Amino acid sequence: MKYSELIDQYRDVIPYAVFGVLTTLVNIVSYWLFSHIFHAGVMGSTVIAWILSVLFAYVTNRKWVFHSEAVGTRAVVKEMISFFTCRLATGVIDWLCMFVFVDLLHLNDMVIKIAANVIVIVLNYIASKLVIFRHSDQKERL
Repeated sequence: MKYSELIDQYRDVIPYAVFGVLTTLVNIVSYWLFSHIFHAGVMGSTVIAWILSVLFAYVTNRKWVFHSEAVGTRAVVKEMISFFTCRLATGVIDWLCMFVFVDLLHLNDMVIKIAANVIVIVLNYIASKLVIFRHSDQKERL
């Protein structure tokens, strides 16, 4: 298989991996800042980190990963609602992991935060590819 065929075959996966790492860094660094510097607590810091990372992820996923073709207010709002709803579902998984393993079981918060992010990244890719940024219905216009 040629190099260009490999790139074409994985055209969504490669940028998703790059921006996934960056989104994870936004999540982990903002969690650490709010939890360890600003002492916002585990759950408060997790929520703030989630909001910041989801905003970052939406912009990067829409533009550079899945090359969204949604045009017009109605289509973009529909896409955003779908994105944030799916991310809210995986955010609940993150919050549950932090609550159970850090607050209840007193395990290392940074280790759990990283492990939870791995699970969330995989689930977010599946949701983005199959639900949010499907190319078949994105040309819906206002």
